[in-house]
Amino acid sequence: MSDRDSICVIKGIGEKTAALYAKLGIYTVSDLINYYPRDYEEYGKAELIGTKQEGHISTFEGFVYTVPVTKSVNGKKILIANIKDETGSIQLIWFNMPYLYSKVKYGNIIIVRGKITRSAGRLMMTQPELLTREEYLMRVGKIFPVYPLTKGITNNAVRRAVENAMDAADEPKDWYTAAFRKRYELMSLGNALKKVHFPKDREEMLTARKRIVFDEFFAFSLGIRALRGDSSRRRSYYTFTKDTEYKKMLSGLKFELTGAQKRALSEITDDMRKPVAMNRLVQGDVGCGKTVVAALALMFTVENGYQGALMVPTQVLAAQHFRSLSSMFEGSGVRIELLTSKTPAAKKREIKKSLKEGETDIVIGTHALLSDNVEFKDAALVITDEQHRFGVHQREKMMFKGNDPHVLVLSATPIPRTLALILYGDLDISIIDELPSDRIPVKNAVVDESYRPKAYAFIREQIKQGRQAMIICPMVEPNEELDIENVTEYAIKLKNIYKDEISFEILHGKMKDSKKDEIMERFSKGETDLLISTTVIEVGINVPNATVMMIENSERFGLSQLHQLRGRVGRGAYQSYCIFMMGHESEKARERLEILSKSNDGFEISSKDLKLRGPGELFGIAQSGETTFGMADPYADAETLKLAAEAAMGLSKEEYSTMMKCPALNDRIVKIAGNVVL
Repeated sequence: MSDRDSICVIKGIGEKTAALYAKLGIYTVSDLINYYPRDYEEYGKAELIGTKQEGHISTFEGFVYTVPVTKSVNGKKILIANIKDETGSIQLIWFNMPYLYSKVKYGNIIIVRGKITRSAGRLMMTQPELLTREEYLMRVGKIFPVYPLTKGITNNAVRRAVENAMDAADEPKDWYTAAFRKRYELMSLGNALKKVHFPKDREEMLTARKRIVFDEFFAFSLGIRALRGDSSRRRSYYTFTKDTEYKKMLSGLKFELTGAQKRALSEITDDMRKPVAMNRLVQGDVGCGKTVVAALALMFTVENGYQGALMVPTQVLAAQHFRSLSSMFEGSGVRIELLTSKTPAAKKREIKKSLKEGETDIVIGTHALLSDNVEFKDAALVITDEQHRFGVHQREKMMFKGNDPHVLVLSATPIPRTLALILYGDLDISIIDELPSDRIPVKNAVVDESYRPKAYAFIREQIKQGRQAMIICPMVEPNEELDIENVTEYAIKLKNIYKDEISFEILHGKMKDSKKDEIMERFSKGETDLLISTTVIEVGINVPNATVMMIENSERFGLSQLHQLRGRVGRGAYQSYCIFMMGHESEKARERLEILSKSNDGFEISSKDLKLRGPGELFGIAQSGETTFGMADPYADAETLKLAAEAAMGLSKEEYSTMMKCPALNDRIVKIAGNVVL
């Protein structure tokens, strides 16, 4: 069996099952083997109920001391039982698992494992695993993988499929020499893949994980090295001597630029005057004013007789930038066009013709700008907004749209400079670390489930005042093994709460891009009151009228991602609010989230996030199609990132050439470095 074969060759996987795996991005044997666990379950000795608090995953052995209750709510069959030991009691709830009725009976002693929650003052477990004594004894002291799932595929099914694939597939060829592995203390590739899926203990899992994480960062760094090698030789063919209109636009702004904006702008214009093509990242927090800096750089470009392009990840964001820049350039004589897949065919032909002939000065667009038939007469500046949604290969393609144009990358991900130097290794870095003085800080609240009715009432009140709101859920659809919110069921819940008072839509990463754009555009225009979304909303929407964001199961996200999500509100003239709803309260989770409650500074939050996310918290929720690193985390794995980057950049020309000829490694470079999500 080849690792490039379809997963249908694996025992137990037919066409219907393959279609379900496709939802997870798994099509080949290699995809399955490289589909890593998002977490691990460790089975220890049974614990005493009274000694545990909410937020813990625990195993209890208890006596069913009340008659179990079965009922049906909204089409769901529910089983409720209560168990106790000598120290306390806990309620157990199962949804749609009727086969348990015969196993959970009054008087039985049962063993359950799950996450402890608290509701109405009492401890609960929802959807706990029910184990026989034999099953439990076989698992004590062992560690089991837990995979990201989709409806119709269980964790056990993935485990079996991976095991069957590994038994039948050829041993993967390692792209590192034995000496290289010894130097960096790495497992062999084949051994690491086996142990990351089926470790005998935590230590073995961490050793295997180190190899997988190193590989992902190494592939990313090789991609950066390749791009750096190309870009470092790029000379600039453009001359920048005029700045009258640029200075006029600068002095005509209705506000004073911050010191950080002025510094970034100076670095950009200095670069553009040099004989070497600019390759610069402008990194700044949400709302710091990167767009104004980009607009001024575009004016500087046009005044000197050249064209500029601004590429953004979504049609909605492109339209928003088009409106914003059109207003800023009004009366200047600068011709600006918008080019996306939604642009009518006749208008597209007109824009492409005017770009080629030099009649259009600035074009704003999405990936449509990457099309081979989009040509410029003299593009001297290419800007990509939201860098973490564009891979290095896409950025490289934009470079060659002109005659080695200057490249400016805008990113709203405030990461520590040491990490930025590695992750954006081919770019010089400008940091905008000040917010405009007129920016109204978002008011934050960290709350538990008891606050939910008040939260819904507050959202209703804000919408009645003419504002809009967003609710973020971590999952697209229900997951039998995770008791967390999903957009699919959440919409049904809100329909029952708000009836027809409020209009809302759902949004998630599994939708087609055109569908996502339509939904975001309606929300942007104020046609929808409320948006229920996954983290796909993190990039690509600017709605000044949106004043409330509520993030469900906020304890499951990293602080930096929560801050990015929060950045979708507070963008207008109204006071905005962010509600961090904890699905499973614990003292540690509340302590983490209070950092966000007390600070709106992305750089400060990013730094604290890096310190807090230790080896025990490496596994967040990864939505299919929304992440590229399979297991690596640039924050929590910062030390491994530095090590892998040094290894990749330190290869001799001969070693580098040999490495780049390895097909499997090249596949990883294309997948990770070409489409990396930071």
